[in-house]
Amino acid sequence: MQSPEEILKKIRHLELRTKGLVETAFAGQYRSVFKGRGMNFEEVREYQPGDEVRAIDWNVTARLNHPFIKKFTEERELTVMLIVDVSASGNYGSVSLSKREMAAEVACLLAFSAIRNNDKVGLLLFSDHIELFIPPKKGRVHILRLIRDVLFLEPKGRGTNPAVALDYLNRVVTHRSVVFLLSDFQAGDFSKQLAVTARRHDLIAVPIIDPREQHLPDVGILTLEDAETGEQIVINTSARSTRVAYAHLMDKRQGELEKLLRKLRIDSIALKTDEDYLPPLRSFFRQRERRLKLSTA
Repeated sequence: MQSPEEILKKIRHLELRTKGLVETAFAGQYRSVFKGRGMNFEEVREYQPGDEVRAIDWNVTARLNHPFIKKFTEERELTVMLIVDVSASGNYGSVSLSKREMAAEVACLLAFSAIRNNDKVGLLLFSDHIELFIPPKKGRVHILRLIRDVLFLEPKGRGTNPAVALDYLNRVVTHRSVVFLLSDFQAGDFSKQLAVTARRHDLIAVPIIDPREQHLPDVGILTLEDAETGEQIVINTSARSTRVAYAHLMDKRQGELEKLLRKLRIDSIALKTDEDYLPPLRSFFRQRERRLKLSTA
């Protein structure tokens, strides 16, 4: 159990690190990717030569017998929801960071990017049930509380059930939001909930992978334990066929997730705990920016 001083020190270190990255690595990118995705209706005014024909309000035009258009303004404030898996499997880490620690760093980076642009940030922590929901708000103190809970909340559940989290999100957050779902996705079928959430929100999946979970080392007899169920199995990792079969099974699971996300047109950012998370995050922002420019060209 960490002392309050140790917890504060870790949160402060994470704040300084991620705020620095926001200022350097993501300056302008967050805004260019997410700002302007929503539009607020402002007024109806008379049509003028050069106006977009698709903006004509046909009901008002028919009533007044003169063309009128709807005028919209860019939505200046976004809501960002961070949905973070805090199940037992997230505590695993074969390198310097556990999956949960990496999730906390990435969540912190996204949160500070949001408040830098005056957006609101909310948090939903889940295991096999809802562990904590913090409604979207602004401000540094609010963000630090979110990060503290991502890092140190002791979950009551051990399993992973993204379906529960997505159902809950869709009930309590009715306004279209930018939603980051951070998990190792070691769960059963949740494709229906993914599809519903992707229609209602701008959903980005963030799978977090530990390399040791993908490939077994050649170290002889090993006892593997499922962190969520406690179930144990003894295997001989010296057998090449065992290592190959295990790697094939993990690749298949990851491939099925990627196929599902592509089918539902959900963007994803795959992160590995033994690699720097900045390159894939920056690549995601750049790709989104390019795609947005093409769609508005």
